Amino acid sequence: MFEEFTMYDHRKLGRELGLFDSDPLIGAGLPYWLPAGAAIRQALERYIADVERRAGYQQVYSPVIGKRELYEISGHWSKYSDDMFPPMEVGGEEVVLRPSLCPHHALMYRSRSHSYRELPLRMSELGGQYRSELSGVLGGLTRVRAMQLNDGHIFCQLEQVADEALAALELIKQAHRDMGISASGYVLSLPAVDARFGDPSSKYVGDAESWALAADLLREVLVKAGLPFEEAPGEAAFYGPKIDIQIEDSAGRESTLSTIQVDFHQPAAFGLEYMGADGNKHRPVMIHRAIVGSIERAVAQLIEVHGGAFPAWLAPVQLVVLPISEAEEKLASEVARRAVDRGLRVEIAHADEGSLGARVHENRLAPYQAVIGAREAAAGALALRLRDGKKLPSAPIGQSLDEIALACDPIRSARLELADQVGD
Repeated sequence: MFEEFTMYDHRKLGRELGLFDSDPLIGAGLPYWLPAGAAIRQALERYIADVERRAGYQQVYSPVIGKRELYEISGHWSKYSDDMFPPMEVGGEEVVLRPSLCPHHALMYRSRSHSYRELPLRMSELGGQYRSELSGVLGGLTRVRAMQLNDGHIFCQLEQVADEALAALELIKQAHRDMGISASGYVLSLPAVDARFGDPSSKYVGDAESWALAADLLREVLVKAGLPFEEAPGEAAFYGPKIDIQIEDSAGRESTLSTIQVDFHQPAAFGLEYMGADGNKHRPVMIHRAIVGSIERAVAQLIEVHGGAFPAWLAPVQLVVLPISEAEEKLASEVARRAVDRGLRVEIAHADEGSLGARVHENRLAPYQAVIGAREAAAGALALRLRDGKKLPSAPIGQSLDEIALACDPIRSARLELADQVGD
């Protein structure tokens, strides 16, 4: 049914569907979100916030700029400045658009004293970060200069690292299932074989022992999860090894969507501490994790995988109401209002906009269509039509809308499905 869409990559299809676009006056690698795309993005952001809250994360906000000194301490300035925007002088100080959220979160942790009883402390933020990408590598939503990253950091004791990283991996796998996308592979990204650590001219900060321990912990996580993976020397971040969860685009090109990283460096660089059970101060380990990576790359993948026919909870328009004639227009407006009250994204395809068949075809990507004719109006009912053309039995308006609202809530519907399985 959707062949005409799935033949395109996300750059073409996203513009045809009115999801995003760009303008030379804004600049390359700086796309803007149109209403339909903004609806997908907002649904994804709400989903992430709910998933993280249930997993024990505390959500925070931090500024998108910081003093150059902040990134000198974190190591970004010496190891990553080629990918950062140049400093701006403000009030006699140099400030920089952040390339990452982790230094801000390290400072948040440091701002309060902590006991071992508080750990693991899970902190998350969906925030902006900026990369000075070359024009030649920019493309659609997959490679941009400004992105919203679903970032999170777990501050924990050493003996908690493996369990916390494994839990983060399970969150990632669940999010991918709910989004209807599949990982193309798992990579354990390691330092180069001939890596030197701590040397100012080296690509990597820290010491060899910490790197080896971090790599062993992540390897243990992948083995425990029963996932096939390959090791990629030279692909680690400058501060530690990482698990990269790969995806594949319509052209067969692989990229990283989600990551889990173990970091001994930044806790040491920022002097992070917690009071242990022995009454002494100890240094936490910092786990970086991104469940869906950047919102931009996640939506690009969703566009290509689903060809515009998004899962109901992500669809820009979840319900289209189609009055057959002018006589049903008033009821159509009432149905739309009640649907909005239930949190649904709804539109009316008015009777004067064309034949019923033409309107059904025009709105074929909507998960639900509600046709209202004289019979439905008299009965106070809806005749729902699904995206695949299947028609559901007519049911009272309130019942129909409640069922759609449940189906459009990925977490509630998954919980009910699990409860049914347990009951069986």
